[in-house]
Amino acid sequence: MYYFIVNKTSGNGKGLRVWKKIEKLLQEKQVDYQVRFTERPKHAVEIAKMVSSEKCDAVVAVGGDGTVHDVANGLIDSNIPLGVIPAGSGNDFARALEIPMDYNKALERILMGKQRKIDIGRIGSEYCITVTGIGFDGNVAHVNNTAKYKKWLNSIRLGELSYGLSFLHVLLKYRPVNIELKIDGKSLVFFNVWLIAIANIPNYGGGIRICPDACYHDGLFDICIVHNMTKWNLLRTFPRAFKGKHVLHPGVTMIKGKHVEVTSKLPVIVQSDGEPLTETPVNITIQKEALLII
Repeated sequence: MYYFIVNKTSGNGKGLRVWKKIEKLLQEKQVDYQVRFTERPKHAVEIAKMVSSEKCDAVVAVGGDGTVHDVANGLIDSNIPLGVIPAGSGNDFARALEIPMDYNKALERILMGKQRKIDIGRIGSEYCITVTGIGFDGNVAHVNNTAKYKKWLNSIRLGELSYGLSFLHVLLKYRPVNIELKIDGKSLVFFNVWLIAIANIPNYGGGIRICPDACYHDGLFDICIVHNMTKWNLLRTFPRAFKGKHVLHPGVTMIKGKHVEVTSKLPVIVQSDGEPLTETPVNITIQKEALLII
């Protein structure tokens, strides 16, 4: 039995469109399945927790990174594998794990049944599968999730461009802050910090390679700190991040670690997996091989 959790509204309706095609394939292949549709924020967590008490081959998230985030949080400690059929605007988790963007190929991969374990991050009681962003990109995530142009870009299949537009929108008003990091017990202070990305995978924001060497099975976070840059310098450097070349800039510091504590005098927004989550101060810990993927 395969359980599918579908976010009908992800990707401006792409979730529902993809599901209708998947359902036909499942019926043609005579696959035993059940489906549940999300109806509210965090509903996918509730569904996944309920399903995790039953016997099943996999729980499959049909949606974007936010849907995958919620389903993963519901499956922690269940030993039931998570399958993913990308249907969002960014699909960074699928991109990093080389899950096909084509729904047919993604379904074939799930039905093959090959499993592996990956690391995930933990912030309090919340688990994070991709990148946790603090500061500037936390604001970008908030703006991007509420922007009307995101829906329009999704409707013409250019949803990955919405993050860039939100970046420019936030850049006009954002002011960098001083931040103290404690990484595996070692204290570091950075001045005029624009953003801190704590990454389990290389990419976020629809393909921005913010931590190009990040690996989801090495037991470590890759941490990118962007600091002491002028607004003009940040704007010039941003396009280079799509290929991971921003790390060569002197205002970019890269560090690896297992446990990260972030504090600042003024609270700044923390986003994870593309969704605003909390504010600083925040503690983030890597959980090695904590999630089973199919």
